[in-house]
Amino acid sequence: MGPISVLVLTLILPGSAVAAWVGEAIDLMGTRVSVDLWHEDARRGRELVQNVLAEYRRIDETMSTYKETSELSRVNREADSKSVAVSVELFDLVKRALNLSRTSDGAFDITYESVGYLYDFRVGRHPSQTDIEMRLDAINYRLVELDETARTIAFARPGVRINLGGIAKGYAVEHGAALLRAAGVQNAMLNAGGDTRVVGDRRGQAWVVGIRHPRLADEIVTRLPLQDEAISTSGDYERFFEEGGRRYHHIINPLTGEPTQGVLSATVIGPDATLTDGLSTSVFVLGPEDGLALIEQIPGYEAIIVDASGRLSFSTGLAAAAE
Repeated sequence: MGPISVLVLTLILPGSAVAAWVGEAIDLMGTRVSVDLWHEDARRGRELVQNVLAEYRRIDETMSTYKETSELSRVNREADSKSVAVSVELFDLVKRALNLSRTSDGAFDITYESVGYLYDFRVGRHPSQTDIEMRLDAINYRLVELDETARTIAFARPGVRINLGGIAKGYAVEHGAALLRAAGVQNAMLNAGGDTRVVGDRRGQAWVVGIRHPRLADEIVTRLPLQDEAISTSGDYERFFEEGGRRYHHIINPLTGEPTQGVLSATVIGPDATLTDGLSTSVFVLGPEDGLALIEQIPGYEAIIVDASGRLSFSTGLAAAAE
């Protein structure tokens, strides 16, 4: 799900300031990220766009498992032999991820990387069943030990690895939205792949976000009006390859170490993009019945699921709105 195309408007204001929609999109975090905002001074608006993009880059440099120099990569290299001191930011996000693991009964589990690193969706490679079985016991969020006082992360056994890919993009757009609000921006849209955060409305109108059809790239399954809200979609079409009639995608089931079956996409709407990102992964793994049951327990959040047959399921709030 990409960012909405924003009509660029300009208005001459007193003092020769030019009000305008300004924005930019770049490739980062293995996807397309963007920010679009309205500002009464277009020059200042462009500065804020660059500030947000710089924060996206900084978060990627900290949390990417593809960068050997990242703080997260250092944790994966060292935490099975010693406690690793980390930044407040990384510690807090890992803590949030583990809390979501408990809430979702393990459906969301950042230690999926203990097997997940063996998949390479760029070249179409997956691990053998033997490789999975050898490492499956290392997928268990309880093996990640946090020390609040020392602010350290340790792994309880060798072979454990963590990956924040299921929550970090949501965190990035939520963090960017907070930066813009602090600067006085009242109308903006931030996007990182399947995670979108809108600030305010679209100057008098709701932002309208379309949920992509999981199999037809140019079609959508529904549109949702949003105002000052977040929306995240996890889908089996984001990173995948096919082999022997089977689709191998990046959303790994922590119980099996293999791509989750039975769901094509899961979308979650709510006030915090960090949580919508993690919840969309959780719902995808849990499936329609258990996934919607999880959402019903969390006030302020709603979900739409497209299952393997193409059938749509809605959480209570969205189902009532659709009637």
